[in-house]
Amino acid sequence: MTALTRSPLTNPDPQGLFVGRVWRPGIGPSLVMLRGDRVIDITCREVPTMRDLLERDDPADWVRAAQGEDIATLAALGASSVPGAGTERLHLLAPCDLQAVKAAGVTFAASMVERVIEEKAAGDADRAEEIRTRVRAVIGDSLSGILPGSPAAMRVKELLIAEGMWSQYLEVGIGPDAEVFTKAQPMSSVGWGALVGLHPISTWNNPEPEIVLAVCSRGRIVGATLGNDVNLRDVEGRSALLLGKAKDNNASCAIGPFLRLFDGQFTLDTVRGAELSMQVNGADDFVLEGCSSMRLISRDPAQIVAQTIGAHHQYPDGFMLFLGTMFAPVKDRDAPGQGFTHHLGDLVEIHEAHLGTLSNQVALSTDCPAWSFGTAALMRNLAGRALLGAATPD
Repeated sequence: MTALTRSPLTNPDPQGLFVGRVWRPGIGPSLVMLRGDRVIDITCREVPTMRDLLERDDPADWVRAAQGEDIATLAALGASSVPGAGTERLHLLAPCDLQAVKAAGVTFAASMVERVIEEKAAGDADRAEEIRTRVRAVIGDSLSGILPGSPAAMRVKELLIAEGMWSQYLEVGIGPDAEVFTKAQPMSSVGWGALVGLHPISTWNNPEPEIVLAVCSRGRIVGATLGNDVNLRDVEGRSALLLGKAKDNNASCAIGPFLRLFDGQFTLDTVRGAELSMQVNGADDFVLEGCSSMRLISRDPAQIVAQTIGAHHQYPDGFMLFLGTMFAPVKDRDAPGQGFTHHLGDLVEIHEAHLGTLSNQVALSTDCPAWSFGTAALMRNLAGRALLGAATPD
């Protein structure tokens, strides 16, 4: 696989409170914080996991007061986090551990139209451009700004049914209930620098740049990071019942590079105004650029969280929540009318000014490192390091 030049691993805001997880050779997964361009190991009996840190009433205050062990520079961590050097090396992990990994779909009008195209094309990229033109002639931009579940949204629903263009994607896009699904299993997400995986049956797929919220078991949003919700458009397009196969495969979920904790400077309002940019660079010199503005999201992030956790569903270890994307790639790559699909070796970089850059290279899921370190392995590792047993907040 051709190694493409990736953006360096940097601290986007030295005043921010950034935490994450790294693998330390001979030790295992460790909780870290950034102090300038230094990486500080803050793992201890009080907070052996990211779950334990985020369950505290005061995660930001705790991190401000933490001491820890200086283990590397950001530059050194970035250099050792790229694939090819084996697993037993210092490298970044996804910043979550015991949390469930959930994702909200169809939260932007622009991507909603693309989901309709996927469904109507039944996973056939050859038909996509023709259908795209016809769908836009019916829908246009009329869905922009409509509050899901509102009377106006219901009138649009009636119009689309009359036009024969109603879709299950439009139901969750403008109906009262958000689509929230399980993107990945706890401990299975990959971090900055890792390979991201495509199931080998897919021939039409794309990255999805998204903000990811960290939510504790009490439903409090405590921070945010970046994510790549790798998507198999042909698989999901054949049937929405194949969503699990389209979304949850080996290395198909990337999160990072670090989680930024909410404090006086960085809040949910900052997330509401976030502007994401993405660039895909291929070994064939193809470049795809895209963006996703959180200002255009159809459902407020707090509302999506409220639909995910509550009396109807608990998450005792908290959860990570992808908020969806307005990015829908239509730039032709291989042939006119075919739109975009990944080539193996593509370098995907997702950037947001307050959160940094998430960088990953594309491979087949079957060629990515197998996921073998799960929850049981983490518990055994922490027990062996005498890190279990301390009282933590409920």
